[in-house]
Amino acid sequence: MLPVTKVLMLITDVAFVAYFTVTGLGLIPPEWAFNGYSDPVMADWNWSFLWIDLAASATGLASLHLLRRRSASGPGLMLISLVLTMASGLMAIAFWTLRGDFSPAWWLPNLYLMLFPIPAIVCLARSRPAGIPSEA
Repeated sequence: MLPVTKVLMLITDVAFVAYFTVTGLGLIPPEWAFNGYSDPVMADWNWSFLWIDLAASATGLASLHLLRRRSASGPGLMLISLVLTMASGLMAIAFWTLRGDFSPAWWLPNLYLMLFPIPAIVCLARSRPAGIPSEA
């Protein structure tokens, strides 16, 4: 596995939890918030990401722990986490695209979420579990 992926996963998974903690406490300054942040529908849209982001964090942090212990279930859990992370970024980019709203402050983090998992997803998808012949 790419060592940089593990570092990026750790940073991302902790950042997901930190983002929703900061958001829940109302600590994001209005000038840093996305367009329409105070609109209740937009707030609901933002909070709709809580479950996918926390699932990505939980599976990601668990996979990193399992990989350190050389557990065979680590790579599978890592793949789940990376796919959830990529889906979260893709959903946000799709939304901002549909709205025609381009703000680098919100696009760049979501492009990162969408793109950084790709090399590791490809690597994990190409590997096959031990004991399974290549013809299977």
